[in-house]
Amino acid sequence: MFKFAIPVLHVTSSAAAEEFYCNRLGFNQTFAYRPFAGADPCYMGLTRDDVELHVSSFSGDGVAGGVVFVGVEDVDELHQELKAKGVVIDLEPTDQSWGNREMYVHDPDNNSIRFVHRGR
Repeated sequence: MFKFAIPVLHVTSSAAAEEFYCNRLGFNQTFAYRPFAGADPCYMGLTRDDVELHVSSFSGDGVAGGVVFVGVEDVDELHQELKAKGVVIDLEPTDQSWGNREMYVHDPDNNSIRFVHRGR
């Protein structure tokens, strides 16, 4: 039986990723693996509530420009929170024809983070 999946998004700067995901999106850093001197390369774990994401600046760990859907209870409440933190919203909260309410943002490496409430 499957238990969970953890998306890994490629980033070019772990510092920029940490600022965006932690300070803007409200995630907490749970670990950061930096085997060499300096900020990068880095493999970092991030959590918020029951969601876990990993970001990596190691070559070979994907390419920038990925997409991850994050299920949320209230897209509109999150929208207000992110706007107050200065996050640029690419798609304002929108009722989709397939029944979801969705909002999209991009991180500094053009990874798309899509917040979704299913079956509104």
